[in-house]
Amino acid sequence: MRLPEPPPEFSVPPADADPVRFAALLGQIDPLPLGRYLHWDELRRRPVPAGLSHEDWWAAVSIARRPLLQTLPLLDKLGRPFVFATPAPVAIDLHHIDRDAAGQIRSSAAAPLKEDSQRYLIGSLIEEAITSSQLEGASTTRKVAAAMLRSGRKPRDLSERMIFNNYRAMEHLRSLRDAPLTPASIQELHRMLTEDTLENPGDAGRLRQDDDVVVVDVRDNTPLHQPPGWMELPERLRRLCDFANADEASLPFVHPVLRAVLLHFMIGYDHPFADGNGRTARALFYWSMARSGYWLMEYTSISHILRKAPAQYMRAYLHTETDRNDTTYFLLHQLQTIRQAIAALHDYVARKSREQKETERLLAASPALRGRFNLRQVALLNHALRNTGEAYRVDAHQRSHAVVYQTARRDLLELEGLGLLEKTRQGNAFLFFAPPDLRERLARLAGLPA
Repeated sequence: MRLPEPPPEFSVPPADADPVRFAALLGQIDPLPLGRYLHWDELRRRPVPAGLSHEDWWAAVSIARRPLLQTLPLLDKLGRPFVFATPAPVAIDLHHIDRDAAGQIRSSAAAPLKEDSQRYLIGSLIEEAITSSQLEGASTTRKVAAAMLRSGRKPRDLSERMIFNNYRAMEHLRSLRDAPLTPASIQELHRMLTEDTLENPGDAGRLRQDDDVVVVDVRDNTPLHQPPGWMELPERLRRLCDFANADEASLPFVHPVLRAVLLHFMIGYDHPFADGNGRTARALFYWSMARSGYWLMEYTSISHILRKAPAQYMRAYLHTETDRNDTTYFLLHQLQTIRQAIAALHDYVARKSREQKETERLLAASPALRGRFNLRQVALLNHALRNTGEAYRVDAHQRSHAVVYQTARRDLLELEGLGLLEKTRQGNAFLFFAPPDLRERLARLAGLPA
């Protein structure tokens, strides 16, 4: 990965040195050159305004940003504070997230998602568990990993163990949303995330105990970041917990979404553990968002978005570290990630609603089948129509819909009795398969042309 060029030290020319140049500089005093919060490494590649050098242009931008920057109670490894600003792009992103992540989203039959929430929640927890682990090297396919989590079977290899741990930890965090964050709870979260996945098992849940760690780009081993010394970690973790638990009266006021993103940032920056820091950072982001009432974020996967462009994720860290600890770069990247994750959820719910309505119309077309299936069975039939040959287990169906075992068993046996699933035994458990001609079978049951 190409490292960004650090900004030059800027200086303002005196008015009597070159009046034309000075006037041109004053005309470019804007924190958002070209409408964006550009880093020097990006600005120096843009066409320069008339009468100025790139260095002059950067000086004008830096002058405009200084009054916007607020000091955070979070320090870099040299003891200097991190800062942040809330220019217009940040305010716009926060407006959309406030509106979309703390309100309602509609699912099938225009019902609020909370009325059909369990199925969506489990699906999103699975997606986040898989993609967050894949960001750190897990290689299992999504289909295999999802089947493992839904069926409850034990992980078979390191990749599956990473994903299983991530899923379990995300579920655990849901029970802690009202509890204050402590160094001990962060270490316990890390232990859950990394159990049986580390080269040294003793590192699970333990702060790193040496400085022999450098963050590198896994694609080409480019060194990216040297974290703070290990002896500072207990105090840095305590300071971070104080920040995470602060209320609205604390100064400076930090919007709850920004606070969650900065919590994510600092775990990545401090790198307090030998491994698994990314998974821990993203999990704590979800904890902080849930604690602040952004309930919809439980149904999204930010890792799914980050995995599509990991270089941009790393660059957001590097832009902050190379420009006087200005975390605005990282905030803007993560706010866009959150908005994309919310949009992906809306698209997912809309697609699922269309699929369910199509199946419901097919079932409602026959007097013999009208009202014959409950919502759980309709959801399974929807899935089976799109996944020919898929196997279904009673315990997986039970977990997906949060019902008792007997209810789940009855759902599957009823579908098998109608010829819509085929049953076979695997060990002590039954497996139910969707036949290749499921749609034709449904049509025949409905009395419609196949």
